[in-house]
This record gives sequence, structure tokens and C-alpha cells, in this order.
Amino acid sequence: MTILPDPVWPVVVLAVVVFGDGLLTFRPPRTIAACLDGVGFPRDWWWVLAVVKFLAAAGLVAGLWIPGLGAAASVGLVVYFLCAAAAHLRADYIGRDFWLNCLGMLLVCLAVLIFCFLT
Repeated sequence: MTILPDPVWPVVVLAVVVFGDGLLTFRPPRTIAACLDGVGFPRDWWWVLAVVKFLAAAGLVAGLWIPGLGAAASVGLVVYFLCAAAAHLRADYIGRDFWLNCLGMLLVCLAVLIFCFLT
């Protein structure tokens, strides 16, 4: 395991994507709102998702210079999307949003963790 990412570019790309995802949480498009409603996540708590995503993006970026922080942020994102997948399965909300968005982001986060920190 490396404590600084190598290569760096996938971590930067993931940070940008997660930051953008956090921005979308404030005024989500219909598909994201339907997804959050579909899994039964209360609208009063949607802001928490934005905070988590902004902190993850900041951790990924800061982890380019602070040893271990980027790896911790990557692990946190994997856990976040595992929890999202569990929420989808528990709510039986398994459609395009689950396969493309939830599992897609889980795979991207896993790939960044493995490719940049574990090899």
C-alpha cells in the first residue's frame, strides 16, 4: 500500500466528480431526487450527503500531499457507495439508477483505491 497516490490523475478526476456530485445534491436533477426518494432517504438530510461528498473531495485533493489522507478518503467513498447499494437493495429500488449511478460510482471508487493506493 502506498500512502501517496501513484498515479495522481485518477484521484484528481475522482475528486472533481465527487465534488460535482456534491453540488448536484443541493438542487438535484429529477433522476437523483427520484433515486434518493426511492431509497427512502429523508429530504431534510440531503444536505448531509453534500457535506460528505465535499469532505471526500477535499480529502482526495489534500491526500496528494498529506500521506494516507487520500487513501482514507478513497476507503470512505467505497464505504459510502456500499451503504448506498445496501439502501437500494433494502428499499428494493433496483433499476437504472442503482446499476449505473450507485454501482458505477462504487466501481470507480474501488478502481481508484486499488489502482492508486494498493498496487
